[in-house]
Amino acid sequence: FTLRQMEPPANPGDSPVELELTVENVESALYQLYFDPDMELKNVAQKWLTQAQGSAQAWQFCWALLSPDKLPEVQFFGASTLHTKISRHWSDLPADQHESLRMQLLSHILHFSSGPKMVLTRLCVALASMALNLIPQAWPQPVADMVRAFQPQKPDSEGGSGAEASQDPHAHCLALLELLTVLPEEFQSGRLAQARRTQLREALVREWVVVCPMLRQLLQSQDSSNQVKEKVLRCLSSWVGLDVPLGESHELVQDCFTALSNPELFDTAVETIVNAISQPDCQRYIDALVKLMPLVLGLHDQLKKAAQDGDMETSHGICRIAVAMGETHSRVLLEQVDHWQEYLALVNMILYCTGIPGHYPVSETTSSLTLTFWYTLQDDILSFEEEKQAVYLQVYRPVYFQLVDVLLHKSHYPSQEEYTSWSSDDKEQFRIYRVDISDTLMYVYEMLGAELLSNLYDRLGRHLMDPQQSAIWQDTEALLFGFQSIAETIDVNYSDVIPGLIGLIPRINISNVMLADTVMYTIGSLAEWLADHPVMLGGILPMVLQGLVKAELSVSSVSTLKRICRECRHDLGPYAQDILTVSQDVLVKEIHKSSQCMWLMQALGFLLSALPVDEILGRLHSLITPHVQRLDTLAQHEPDPANKQSIVHILGMLSSLFTTLDINRQADGLEGAASPRLPASQSSQNPVVVVLQQVFTLIQTILSKWLDDSEVVEAVCGVFDKSVRTLLHDFGPMVAQLSEMLGQIYSAFPQASALDLARQMVHIFAGDEHHISNIKGLTEVLTSATLTIFQQGDAMKFLFVFSHCFISLILHLFHRSAGSS
Repeated sequence: FTLRQMEPPANPGDSPVELELTVENVESALYQLYFDPDMELKNVAQKWLTQAQGSAQAWQFCWALLSPDKLPEVQFFGASTLHTKISRHWSDLPADQHESLRMQLLSHILHFSSGPKMVLTRLCVALASMALNLIPQAWPQPVADMVRAFQPQKPDSEGGSGAEASQDPHAHCLALLELLTVLPEEFQSGRLAQARRTQLREALVREWVVVCPMLRQLLQSQDSSNQVKEKVLRCLSSWVGLDVPLGESHELVQDCFTALSNPELFDTAVETIVNAISQPDCQRYIDALVKLMPLVLGLHDQLKKAAQDGDMETSHGICRIAVAMGETHSRVLLEQVDHWQEYLALVNMILYCTGIPGHYPVSETTSSLTLTFWYTLQDDILSFEEEKQAVYLQVYRPVYFQLVDVLLHKSHYPSQEEYTSWSSDDKEQFRIYRVDISDTLMYVYEMLGAELLSNLYDRLGRHLMDPQQSAIWQDTEALLFGFQSIAETIDVNYSDVIPGLIGLIPRINISNVMLADTVMYTIGSLAEWLADHPVMLGGILPMVLQGLVKAELSVSSVSTLKRICRECRHDLGPYAQDILTVSQDVLVKEIHKSSQCMWLMQALGFLLSALPVDEILGRLHSLITPHVQRLDTLAQHEPDPANKQSIVHILGMLSSLFTTLDINRQADGLEGAASPRLPASQSSQNPVVVVLQQVFTLIQTILSKWLDDSEVVEAVCGVFDKSVRTLLHDFGPMVAQLSEMLGQIYSAFPQASALDLARQMVHIFAGDEHHISNIKGLTEVLTSATLTIFQQGDAMKFLFVFSHCFISLILHLFHRSAGSS
């Protein structure tokens, strides 16, 4: 609300904490809270006013604050204080004052019925809270009493409230509706014991027989203003939350549909109808649901007109109603075999909403609302016993084939020019929308099965064979998108259309970036199939390598190559040189961002792992030599921020390569499995170990200049950490050198990354008699350096940054060396 100028306090310098509880001092504190620029004084005032609300005197001063001559902000605080006292300190009020309080509240609500709205609402909430404290014993029929109190009275009738009520019946009607609206809301928000909550809910639901006829009368009356009708709709929404029986209120819900033709009431009517038919308890009232169905179907023409006119608000609202009916009650409505045509009509209405014209989210926002409905309907159909299921599938499988067409059409990119004009937020929303469509297509496959893939394949084949059709890249992209959506999570290894698809893909012109991206992702989704059919790799890999050299296809092409190298590595020998040549070229030219370079090195690690052992070292040297030379050049320079990022990047690429380069991977390529380790000999060290030994001096040079930089040290430790995790005991020849280097790092500048690496060393080698002396020596150095940190008074810093790593390391040491110590 807008604060209006309040008179300053008589003594503005006084702190509220020192003031007595008087009306004047409360107003002074409110002025300080609202208008004083000093935040500290505002906080003091806030604290004092909160204490004032909790005081016993608040029962008295709140009424003075509600005086007609007070400003709305003061009146609002008075009404809020009343609510606070009633909701939190009810037990402080003697029972013989309850009736007086109720009459005062009703009187004030009538007085404030014309506003200010904020004060009226708080008074209504206060009376609602009072009713919840008295129901059902002390106040058995609160709603009936409230309605009676607000009835228009004759001028000569006795009782002040009745006389006031006759002054503005419209305002008092709105006030009564406000009171009836907040009553269920106050119940929902209150902190109540479960037994008490159940008791109150039952009592309030019994009052619905009084509320419902009154709401129907007001909604149907030609004399009711739009303002009144809107309050009626909001009131119904509030009571629906109590699970009032649809069997008793479906006629009122039916009346709400008439409000959809009124633009001023449309949004509120949609919200009310959706709330009313979304209650799970509604499923008990099948006759009521069946009676509502024609009203929902009757909105189809209004929906189509709104879609044609580009009226997104109207189409969105009607779609919400259709989806609420279809999704919440799909199983119940499916079982109404006498009304199967009506439910099929509803499903088709929702299908229309799914395919509503326009590009999401720029020219329509409706279609996304429907996607969860298709999950629900499919789950319900497939949950029936086999005989019933067959009947439903006969009816709904054609609908789901239409759905696939609609979803693929909705996934279409706009023209390149239009897409370029979209905001980054619109593009991101569209990307997420396509992910949702992809998930839906994957799910639909469960109902349509292999026939869906055959359908997509046939359409793609016809499309690519026709030069005019294939020129429309969006159609090609959408069909591939459908394939990829299914192949990403469904096992398509036994599908008889995949060989044909693999044969079609090289015919696709990937000059368009969006189409090329989808081609890459589709190939990646078929990586496991290619592993079982390696003869097909020759036709596909050139496209992937063609994409690899394009920066705009960075993410899709690199991730696809990584998947192929991981799944098909044992069959990539004939293509290894081409893959390595193109990869080395794009890395040297820095075509890809840092994260994609890491993925690419992981892909090459998988590739090298499967090559003959006597070839690996040579190819490994060829791959990393340009980067090691660059690292050597950088190491000669003095520390510089630009050089630092290059050093960290190159070390990161080595780490990524060594994460996946494992010559002892099981030959059959089962992920996560490993064959027995090959015995290491002096003459046949692991290629990774050979490289690490060759660059060890260079790494020491880097550390000598960057030892106080945690990012560089972390990158150095990462190289060895990834290697030791991958190689395990094959890393043995490096233990002595690395143990000494780690001790030097930690003694000079204790860093967590060094401790993490030391922990890995302890975990693997502490139980190995060939390395126990090096591990013990390393632990002694780490312990000594740690004690020095404590002695220098940096204990808190140490505990915060390093203690978890150090304690874990010591536990590993004791655990691993227990047998030999």
